[in-house]
Amino acid sequence: MNEQVQAVQRMQDYLEEHVEDEVTLEDLAAVSLFSPWHSYRLFRRLTGMTPADYQRRMRLTHSAARLREEGRRVADVAFESGFGSVDGYQRAFRREFGCNPGAYAADPVPIGLFVPYGVKFDELRRAHVPAPANVARNVLVQTIEKPARRVVLKRGVSAHDYFSYGEEVGCQVWGLVTSMEQLGGEPVSLWLPPRFRPAGTSVYVQGAEMPAGFEGPVPNGFDVVDLPAATYLSFQGEPFREEDFVDAVESVQRAMDRYDPAAIGYAWDDDHPRIQYEPDPAAGYREMRAVRPLATGERPACAAPTGPAPAPSA
Repeated sequence: MNEQVQAVQRMQDYLEEHVEDEVTLEDLAAVSLFSPWHSYRLFRRLTGMTPADYQRRMRLTHSAARLREEGRRVADVAFESGFGSVDGYQRAFRREFGCNPGAYAADPVPIGLFVPYGVKFDELRRAHVPAPANVARNVLVQTIEKPARRVVLKRGVSAHDYFSYGEEVGCQVWGLVTSMEQLGGEPVSLWLPPRFRPAGTSVYVQGAEMPAGFEGPVPNGFDVVDLPAATYLSFQGEPFREEDFVDAVESVQRAMDRYDPAAIGYAWDDDHPRIQYEPDPAAGYREMRAVRPLATGERPACAAPTGPAPAPSA
């Protein structure tokens, strides 16, 4: 990584480690190894926001989790989150999420949580050299029965992977998707087969898998799709370092490409969406692809190519 990207990444890491502390430009300069003025300019250029805005958005997102999961009083959360007054906190919360913190605590709805994205990941992806195809890594393959469920998703226009989707739709979608976990959802990315895709919409989408019959609030601009029950093969790689996320994704996708489900009596069933989960360094990267029982005498089809690697959140 170049020196400027490393400097901004160090500042991002510092802000996340001190999200509720008072952080000055001098503090950031000490970790970036540039002057306060140059550190500010670099941070704003590479992240699109000032360090103060970045920290404020992280504080508000952390505070939303406390209101939702811990049942805390708004006043307590306001001061613990570094705000000088309850009124100031309420105004900031409403500007960020479009609702009052007290109303959100009483009845959580999907909101656009701030998901920090490390500037190092784009640099690592561009500099990535694919590992040789014969380099083997352990990938756990399991059969998973997925029940019928309802997916709340945001469509693009022509996106076919994480990066083209982000260019079309924007990175803020993932914040809305992850906020739906409190409603019982699981954030996912999907490659949709034609039967779930209206004309003029993208193959790749992001959303949250909700229980069948879910009737809760749906964010503006999102669609609701009912998916039938299906059998999936889950491919999960080993834990990995954040810096190795591209290799972690590619190793799982190579394993999926090479895998012949006929060995366990199945054929690929691409009438159901392929599912991608957010890369988790501690648990490993995971993708799932649907299968169906192999009919007597049926010759299995060749595996379809998988999509490019996604970027993780910081």
